[in-house]
Amino acid sequence: MNQHAKVDIRHSTCPHDCPSACALDIEVIEGQTIGRVRGSKLQTYTAGVVCAKVARYAERIHHPDRLMYPQFRVGPKGSGKFARISWDDALDEVANRFDQAEREFGSESVWPYYYAGTMGLVMKDGINRLTHVKKYSRFYGTICSTIARVGFAAGTGRVAGVDPREMGVSDLVVIWGTNPVNTQVNVMTHASRARKERGAKIAAIDVYNNDTMKQADIKILLRPGTDGAFACGVMHVLFREGYADRDYMERYTDCPAELEAHLATRTPEWASAISGVPVEEIEAFARAVGQTKRTFFRLGYGFTRSRNGAAQMHAALCIPAVTGAWQHEGGGAFFNNYAIWKFNESVIEAHDAIDPSIRVLDQSKIGRILTGDATALKGGPPVKAMLIQNTNPMTVAPEQALVRQGFARPDLFTVVHEQFMTETAQMADLVLPATMFMEHDDLYYGGGHQHISVGAKLIEPPGECRSNHEVFAGLARRLRAEHPGFEMSARELIDVTLKKSGRGGIEELQADLWRDLQPDFRTSHYLDGFGHADKKFHFKADWAHVPLGNAGMMGAWDQMPTLPDHWATIEEADEAHPFRLATSPSRSFLNTSFNETPSSQAREGAPSVMIHPLDAASLDIADGDAVTLGNVRGETTLTARLFEGVRRGVLIAESIHPNKTHIGGRGINMLTGAEAVAPVGGAAFHDNKVWVKKVDPSAIPKP
Repeated sequence: MNQHAKVDIRHSTCPHDCPSACALDIEVIEGQTIGRVRGSKLQTYTAGVVCAKVARYAERIHHPDRLMYPQFRVGPKGSGKFARISWDDALDEVANRFDQAEREFGSESVWPYYYAGTMGLVMKDGINRLTHVKKYSRFYGTICSTIARVGFAAGTGRVAGVDPREMGVSDLVVIWGTNPVNTQVNVMTHASRARKERGAKIAAIDVYNNDTMKQADIKILLRPGTDGAFACGVMHVLFREGYADRDYMERYTDCPAELEAHLATRTPEWASAISGVPVEEIEAFARAVGQTKRTFFRLGYGFTRSRNGAAQMHAALCIPAVTGAWQHEGGGAFFNNYAIWKFNESVIEAHDAIDPSIRVLDQSKIGRILTGDATALKGGPPVKAMLIQNTNPMTVAPEQALVRQGFARPDLFTVVHEQFMTETAQMADLVLPATMFMEHDDLYYGGGHQHISVGAKLIEPPGECRSNHEVFAGLARRLRAEHPGFEMSARELIDVTLKKSGRGGIEELQADLWRDLQPDFRTSHYLDGFGHADKKFHFKADWAHVPLGNAGMMGAWDQMPTLPDHWATIEEADEAHPFRLATSPSRSFLNTSFNETPSSQAREGAPSVMIHPLDAASLDIADGDAVTLGNVRGETTLTARLFEGVRRGVLIAESIHPNKTHIGGRGINMLTGAEAVAPVGGAAFHDNKVWVKKVDPSAIPKP
């Protein structure tokens, strides 16, 4: 007699670096394995929808290539030759090497390095507890959101906005600088609801005809790094044709008259010459926005990953302040809800152990740091030892030529705690197997919405996998690092964090499943004043005093435009580098997460670059040809894909494929720079000038 497997439906939250932080209903089979993963209908933002790659999560968590036990290197760095070692011996070795580095070069020679492979607070941020207690070099995360946050806060005074579910009651949803079909599917859920139920229009503004733009009613295709010019041209029309809400601006904004005078010369013709958007499209978009009170601006990260990115975010954000859209349900703007969480992570991160005199190293400058750049090292000692979690810098970090050179140093001791043998893990001296989110407890928030939740452990991890927190605790004992957080379980850390944050305890939050923290309508729409001290929306940005934590002023911050404008600091194409390249996210990969799953690999195929057919013809490039892109930072070779959905002179390379899948083994981030973006840092991944040439793949040497 056949027996059916026992299947329980358990709840969790997607931990991956996506603003949606989707609520999940997960099949747990016989208490041991994962079955189907669905978006939960019990949480009103996820609303039952989840991206395809997470829906296939069983493929990832039960992948045969997962790391199962600790390993130490037995061949040359990068050879991939490892042998098994016990956890005790592995942690002893890490502690001995960290102590050795500290004795010889000081505590700052050890640099714990991490990022957002998980967005859970315990497993993501707990590494800082070890850093602070041991006085290791501190970490400044600049690879993702720094530029966007500061641009938004310059206008509103805080990083929070309209309830994103209000897209569903909007009459015009403007999706600007993000491709949610690929990266945050729930935006499309609510925008599509507005179109179905209200006849709303969807507008998409981006640098190529991506999957979101293909679903839009209004399509604005511009050149990379020119969003500020487009925004100014739009606002010029709003003032010129009487769509500016002068009563609203007089009450809620700082200098409307000065803005209007400034925009007098920022005509649609001026904006068109810079952005490539035809004058008639600029004017038509402005009229659509001006005539639609319920216009919701959903602003993304993508258009801020440029050397003028913060100024571009601020310029786009100024438009709903000119029209007064903030007054209306379904109107206003949203980027991220960073300011509403107010989590007290003092125990998770050991805030009581922070020494302000310890240097803070820039995540994006890892290549320069590991190759001894004195400025990047802040004049301090070399980095001699690293613990890496939740990130894959050998593939995702900018200036890959330097990154490779740095990780190849024979005097650099590297331990990588990972789920798969990534390209960073292959360069390690020790590799430790890590749990996935269903195999440990953690605390989550939704950057793209308003919910917090506990993601409870659902199944036991395979093999000898251990959580990040277990690794911190094991190292702390060996390194004589004393702090109460090391003695707590993950659940105890969640509980104390919630209580210190005024959110009750872990049991109460688990009973809520996903707790909605969205502020009331008046607060979300800033109807009682914006976040600045004067309660005004700031058309005039004070870049030196944006109310957001940072590691100091960086880049040419003193040259940034105060009023919205096109800041011509981007890496403009020139005779030697006639193309502008953006490295946009794909649908089936998430940075380098899901690179290893067969279904994602099949959907993405080999690395390719989109090029306009006329540009390709001028270079005698046919569809499918191998082409090399290059600039002063390096070169990469991939396959040309003829594509009419870009402006002439623009190239798009979707996703971060493993270096090894590129022809010649050099990935796309060989071309990206690590210069700090003004005003407080960040990396300009979508702002690269390059040359292109057709090549014979057989003539390309392997690295």
